[in-house]
Amino acid sequence: MENIDWADLLFKFDGRINRGKFWLGVAILYVVPWLLFLIAGAVNSSFLWVLVSLLMIVLIWPGLAISIKRWHDRGKSGWWILIGLIPLVGPIWALIETGFLPGTPGPNQYGPDPLA
Repeated sequence: MENIDWADLLFKFDGRINRGKFWLGVAILYVVPWLLFLIAGAVNSSFLWVLVSLLMIVLIWPGLAISIKRWHDRGKSGWWILIGLIPLVGPIWALIETGFLPGTPGPNQYGPDPLA
């Protein structure tokens, strides 16, 4: 994988990212905090619980940025992220669209093809 502009990946909502960068972002933004939750549970430190909880709140912004850019790669508005709010069907639909289906080939209204 080429050099990643982490600030662009995690904090900007414009542009497109491919599935590889999406899954890398998911791994960083979701797996790492849950591992910290497990450690906090094992250590049973209330300070660590508060710290990890605050980290989860801070990570909402980068999670939204990554998901919206992935919707852009699919040729859809970032507002499609709201489909995840539909019970049961929404999260499955979002996972399939953003995690498994390829982006639109070539440039689209959201930017150049990230694989080009």
